[in-house]
Amino acid sequence: MSVDLLVIGGGPVGLATALYAVRRGLTVEVLEPRPGPVDKACGEGLMPGGLAALDDLGVRPKGHPFNGIRYLARNGSAVADFTRGPGLGVRRTELHARLSEATADAGVTVRRLSATGLSQDADGVDVTTRLPGGEGGPTIRAGHVVAADGLHSWARRHLGLDRPASRPGRYGLRQHFAIAPWSSHVDVLWAQDAEAYVTPVADDLVGVAVLSRRRRPFAEHLAQFPPLAERLAGVGPASAVQGAGPLRQRSRHRVAGRALLVGDASGYVDALTGEGISLGLAQARAAVAAIAADRPADYERGWLAATWRCSLLTHGLLQATRPQVARRALVPLAARAPWVFSAAVNELGRSA
Repeated sequence: MSVDLLVIGGGPVGLATALYAVRRGLTVEVLEPRPGPVDKACGEGLMPGGLAALDDLGVRPKGHPFNGIRYLARNGSAVADFTRGPGLGVRRTELHARLSEATADAGVTVRRLSATGLSQDADGVDVTTRLPGGEGGPTIRAGHVVAADGLHSWARRHLGLDRPASRPGRYGLRQHFAIAPWSSHVDVLWAQDAEAYVTPVADDLVGVAVLSRRRRPFAEHLAQFPPLAERLAGVGPASAVQGAGPLRQRSRHRVAGRALLVGDASGYVDALTGEGISLGLAQARAAVAAIAADRPADYERGWLAATWRCSLLTHGLLQATRPQVARRALVPLAARAPWVFSAAVNELGRSA
């Protein structure tokens, strides 16, 4: 047995999985062919629960705090503050860098390899690998495998756990702008067929993410939000546009023998509520707990416990705002029932 646990995917959730494993006294290695830190389309807002989980791991990324969520539309606004302390806007690269440092300090080896095959028996898992140049790498024997390899997970497909989505998913685009944040909240702007998320990530930088079923250039999406477009007019982009999607990904199960799925690889509803990292951390913790107890099948219940609230709220909000008339009514309704809006935001912001 090479290691107790092999993690496929060295993004934030994969690295957090490794840290939880070390805490449990497990030997662990990570497979990640790309040199970090790796950037990707992400709203970059850490909810209070996710921030608390990182703090518990001793990971404290630099960023810009925000007090809650503010919905904005032409017909009004609605604001909900977090009751458990602020969230934090953090560049994806900053979060990845701090987690990489923490795993290195914990003695975790990150191998620049891709997984190409996976077979298992009653005692362990054999993972065949490939070097970045395409040559065959070593076969690694592990007691268990956790796949944290993202939305379009190789492991999910290879294990036969992929479940086709029942309808077309949405896509996300994100770009940064060199301007001081103008809001103490993550601002969510609603248009006819898209939402824009403005997250403060530094004293002189904001990230703008757009979600929509329609695929078109970032500038065309931005034009749907005149107040935001006007504010950013003449402001130079501080990063290239990053894209992701389709966001809707489903899995039949999260466990196949000694292999477990966490993070986006385990299934994803939508980025509408911005809780992706927080959910991934909770799933990582639950997966490692099941592995440490040598009861990997228990993770199905742990995954559901960590995920169901957010999935229910996200799915409900997506369905409720699918008709254009409902999208126009959302912000006024939230403003008229601030206690409901606040309860929903704080439910999403809590730790699992």
